[in-house]
Amino acid sequence: MKLSAEQVVEILRAAGESTRLRLLALLSREELSVLELCRILDQSQPRVSRHLKLLAEAELVERFPDGAWVFYRLAGKSSAHSLAWQALDLIDEADPVIQADVARLDAVRAERSTGAQAYFARNAARWNEIRSLYVDEAEVESAILRAVGEGPFDELVDLGAGAGRMLTLLGGRAGNALGLDLSQQMLNIARDEVARAGLIRCELRHGDIFATGLPGGCADLVTVHQVLHYLGDPAAALAEAARLVTPGGLLLIADFAPHDHEFLREVHQHRRLGFADAEIIPWLEAAGLELENNIALPPSSDEGLTVKIWTARRRSDRSAQRSAA
Repeated sequence: MKLSAEQVVEILRAAGESTRLRLLALLSREELSVLELCRILDQSQPRVSRHLKLLAEAELVERFPDGAWVFYRLAGKSSAHSLAWQALDLIDEADPVIQADVARLDAVRAERSTGAQAYFARNAARWNEIRSLYVDEAEVESAILRAVGEGPFDELVDLGAGAGRMLTLLGGRAGNALGLDLSQQMLNIARDEVARAGLIRCELRHGDIFATGLPGGCADLVTVHQVLHYLGDPAAALAEAARLVTPGGLLLIADFAPHDHEFLREVHQHRRLGFADAEIIPWLEAAGLELENNIALPPSSDEGLTVKIWTARRRSDRSAQRSAA
């Protein structure tokens, strides 16, 4: 989209200040909270917030709440997007101010990583206990990759992102990726994993799987990985996930087949003990999707859990017209 001369002037005016340019350079590396930006820049919150407000008004950055925190990122879809990147490309990487900012950003990342990994370590036994009940994770992920295909995908949305494994597994096949989760601790883990994987076009947000707030048809790949069994209304969650799938796009669900491991309710807060095809497939059809893959991965022992992978596609308008003809 072309800009008027006045719009270009406004964008340049917003970016044309040293602190605001430093903010853009930092946000080009990853999304950051206001408090993290204050620490890196060693400036007060009111001052940093004022600069961010001016950048947001010029559509150079986007603001989004994440629980009690507020995060910012470079605007990905605005008309000012390309102009911002052109300005950042002109900055010498050896600039001492930018280098100092990057060093402080690395310190913030290291602190975040230490806290996230400590949380994961405290809870690792719980995940390992469950994982020991079903087929090797590498086999599950290999089946997911086959079911999804090579892509590439324009937009990936992962609902209930957890530690970010679907984002790191599939993010390289997507132009942009978004993960939503209600747990701030898990989002911190996911941010660390996403940064380690080098996925700069991937963002994490605090979000509710039942009411994502995302526009319908916004993604050509939506994933719901080991989430439904925690939910009180999995059908509603699946319907919301399906709503996000663009015509021609794909929804992937990975969960357990029905089982009788009642301790998973008591110890791990599983509300549902797996799902049968007779339940999942009608939900997909009711949401306007057509089943494409139905994969069962049995465990290595009789006492284990079977992992199920379902993929369903929303027919494109063109294929629907051909079918009608």
